Amino acid sequence: MNDLGQDLELRLVRYFTVVAAHQHFGRAAADLHVAQPALSRQIQRLEKYLGTRLLDRAPQGTRLTPAGQRFLPRAQALLQAARQAELAVSGQAEIERITIGYVEDLVITAAVGELRRRYPDAEITTRYLSCRDVGALSDKRVDALIARAPLPLTADVFTTPLYEEPRMLVVPRGHPLADRPSVTSEELAGEEAAPCPFETADWTSYRILGADVPPIESYEDKLELVASGRAIAVLPVGDRRSSLRPNLVTVPIEGAPSSQVVLVSRKGDPNPMIRNLRLVARAVLTAPAA
Repeated sequence: MNDLGQDLELRLVRYFTVVAAHQHFGRAAADLHVAQPALSRQIQRLEKYLGTRLLDRAPQGTRLTPAGQRFLPRAQALLQAARQAELAVSGQAEIERITIGYVEDLVITAAVGELRRRYPDAEITTRYLSCRDVGALSDKRVDALIARAPLPLTADVFTTPLYEEPRMLVVPRGHPLADRPSVTSEELAGEEAAPCPFETADWTSYRILGADVPPIESYEDKLELVASGRAIAVLPVGDRRSSLRPNLVTVPIEGAPSSQVVLVSRKGDPNPMIRNLRLVARAVLTAPAA
């Protein structure tokens, strides 16, 4: 298979999985604390050893080749087996753990299930986060966070994009915009956003008789404001909760920036399950069908 006269190095395999997780050599190099040119050379060594190209490089990032897609799950299994062997012979009772935070309408069941399938001995827990939990990552209540960008995080973090969704307007039936086939972002300009860092909705105040909508944290109370005609909401199209109310209407928005779902972790965190989560989340979490 190769002419290097040596065995496959686990270090090269680990480098490959980290690049695959980030889909970007620069971010992967920072995660591994190595120089980007050195990381690129190590990946080339691995590709030479295997006799095939694993990654396609482009200015905007990196993607797996078909060979890389076939090699990735085997690389992950190889690293996991090596880790289990290490723990077994060292007599350690260490259990790999991760607590995954998530917010609002995001459904992470597929990622959590796949992570548990791949790492059955790991302790994997989830934690729903509300507006009040903005410090959950920095104070280590969670090891990773799946949320919508941007996030007001002060800690030094790694951010991995997962997917994007267009946005929609939510208004009550009978609203002047309710029967429109679409609206533009310019028509909604000038509204003030209600503060809630982990709110997936971009809630905007809708003025009636010159009165501002008071700050409200409960999602259902905000929907009630919309239903009563005192507020409007701009939501990702994947948020289906407003459709459960027959008195609300959704309208596509043209020209609005997409809502981006990201995975965030503390920079330099040595927990190997974070990298494993990145790989799984990128593979199985996608935007809901419109």
